[in-house]
Amino acid sequence: MVKEKIFPDNFLWGVATSAFQLEGSPYADWASWDALLDTKPDVTNHYALYKEDLNLLKDLGVNAYRFSLEWSRIQPREHAWDDSAIAHYQEVVDILVKNNIEPIVTLHHFTHPIWFIKKYPWHEAASIEKFLLFIERIVSTLKGIRHWITFNEPYVLILGGYFEGCTPPGIKDVSLGVKALKNILTSHGKAYDIIHSHIPDAKVSVAHNMAALAPWRIWNPLDSLLSRIAKHFYNHSLIDAFLTGTLHIKFPFKKAIEIVVPIKDKLDFFGVNYYTRIHMRFNPFKKMGVELRHRDIDGYGLTDMGWEIHPHGLEKVLRYASKLEVPLIITENGIATHDSEKKIKFMKRHVDVLERCIKDGIDVRGYFYWSLIDNYEWLQGLDARFGLYRVDFDTLKRRPTNAAAYYSYLIKSRDF
Repeated sequence: MVKEKIFPDNFLWGVATSAFQLEGSPYADWASWDALLDTKPDVTNHYALYKEDLNLLKDLGVNAYRFSLEWSRIQPREHAWDDSAIAHYQEVVDILVKNNIEPIVTLHHFTHPIWFIKKYPWHEAASIEKFLLFIERIVSTLKGIRHWITFNEPYVLILGGYFEGCTPPGIKDVSLGVKALKNILTSHGKAYDIIHSHIPDAKVSVAHNMAALAPWRIWNPLDSLLSRIAKHFYNHSLIDAFLTGTLHIKFPFKKAIEIVVPIKDKLDFFGVNYYTRIHMRFNPFKKMGVELRHRDIDGYGLTDMGWEIHPHGLEKVLRYASKLEVPLIITENGIATHDSEKKIKFMKRHVDVLERCIKDGIDVRGYFYWSLIDNYEWLQGLDARFGLYRVDFDTLKRRPTNAAAYYSYLIKSRDF
């Protein structure tokens, strides 16, 4: 009996990383965020050991690699460009292409040059022009890249940087956050055009973090209301804006906001980052009356970061994203745990859900596990072990986990 082929030809099996989380940068805003950084993020020394790390991709048997460019290395000062940094990333691309590994390049993965965040933070209109100068420089210089992601998780950037103020630029002002979001999405629309002007057949997207959202107490109408509002804002509003050109935002107990953004149909695929389910609880003593909670309902446990493992939620977010009628790529999916067997079960359960979605007609073209090696996690430092390869932060040695071997097996068993 011949096994039915589920995954399409040229399906992208890969892993994902971000530059700052592996290599750090003395010129980045996060590097000066002293309140958070009790550990320097360049602990993996990836910028020097990149060839060794790229060899791990061959060992895994992946055919794609998602990585980001560290803007602050490339443009450390407003009017100064470091051509050696661009050459470094070009060499990374060349190595990948030589090994038949598709490069998926993220242009903005949370970090900024210090000069940018001080003079042109995203709530200022001038931020758009400055970011687009970076885009133009990169796209006109780097060769061999078809897949581009303009922004990683723009909503996470806004929530951390402007709503909670726990990440750069450290502002607690919702109105400025809304302005920043408008400018970021406007930047995507314009960047989309710039990329296509240089590379007509380019594939351009964003990577949108989506979560399964549910009420903490099903019987409580306020919990249910909050979960519906959160689902629309966090998961759906960006997707709807790509369909309509209008960003519709509804916050709890406030007047809805509508913003015209030039992003309608400016997608060639759509990147979905999925990790967990979050429960919403009304709490009048919290900001906007919202309290976020995790609990183990499915019996799969929690991650080391306290996140619920909820594979079924992947199907929910993919079904909604499929409204865009462009190919979908799971640009991140992973678990923070020291337990390799738990990592294997997490991966298997989510890929099983993915397989079911593809069989049901959802057009998913790729799956990227987060992450290749252990790295610096933004608010958790070095304890969040996402890597398929364990890093000894004292010796810098990379050691494969059982999950790395399993991912290799999984790829071969699904790709025949």
